[in-house]
Amino acid sequence: MRAVNGRYSRQALLPWIGEVGQERIQKATAAVVGVGALGCASSALLARAGVGRLILVDRDHVEESNLQRQALFTEAHWRARLPKAVAAEQALREIRPDLEVEALAEDLGPERARDLFQRAAVVLDGTDNFETRYLLNDAAVEAGRPWIYGGAVSTFGTLLAIRPGLTPCLRCLFPAPPAPGSAPTCDTAGVLGPAAAAVGALQAGEALKVLAGREDLCAPALRGFDLLDGSFSSVRPPREPACPCCGARAFDFLEERGTSRTHRLCGRDGVMVLAPPGTRLDLPSLEARLRAFGPVFRNPYLIQTEWEGHPVTLYADGRALVQKTPDPARARALYARYLGM
Repeated sequence: MRAVNGRYSRQALLPWIGEVGQERIQKATAAVVGVGALGCASSALLARAGVGRLILVDRDHVEESNLQRQALFTEAHWRARLPKAVAAEQALREIRPDLEVEALAEDLGPERARDLFQRAAVVLDGTDNFETRYLLNDAAVEAGRPWIYGGAVSTFGTLLAIRPGLTPCLRCLFPAPPAPGSAPTCDTAGVLGPAAAAVGALQAGEALKVLAGREDLCAPALRGFDLLDGSFSSVRPPREPACPCCGARAFDFLEERGTSRTHRLCGRDGVMVLAPPGTRLDLPSLEARLRAFGPVFRNPYLIQTEWEGHPVTLYADGRALVQKTPDPARARALYARYLGM
């Protein structure tokens, strides 16, 4: 088999992969939601492992502070202010030109979450907020397909391969999102690049088990580590019979009962305001209108300007990142004032 003798020969020698598993990997589709530090690490490893198709979803653009830990991105991506999904696609095609990549520079909503679990054999979590994770969890349980939860903050990392019906789901472990400000974030505690890279690598390892047809080898434990003191933990939590998601099959986040139209973002002092589904901004026309209020930068994907002392990034799907405020009400007010939405 060509895979054994060529590019993937060392990987195909692993007994649990072999020729059959490598063929499965090369025909498979995986999705990565959030192409930050975790998503850069996991998507690069999956591309190098021979995964046939990657779907990348990220609502953000490359910023200078990302370059410390988000290993697919370069200064050229930052200076061009490219969406992370687009920049990652470019980088991954340099790694492997025959890779099929679908780059989606958008916020993950219920419709897209369902779509991912219909098309991908496994979905990897590279997100920075619990609302999106709960949405992924709902969609995974509804579809009966696995997803790989992961997180990194400070020097800590954690992950769990969630296999609906076989392992606890996210809401078995955390029935509700943490209260705002109650949990450390990379905004408040920082993040060590190697910690995030380690989580992404472990997630990719779990995903390859699924893609090779050996989902039975996925670790059933919630694993954690601290790179500062070198400690590791592994806990095997039970499924919760009264879980509102995998027990009662109430998909609150898919049905948008548990979501808001704003998100505070990890790694910056700002709020993301979401637009109604289906919104598309005419960026050239909007640029002309906003120039009355000050300087405007535009590329094919976004506009950057300033509203009343707040740097603002407007995306083609109607989202707005309003910076220098932690207040969702202030962000929504500016959005309404300048866009009338």
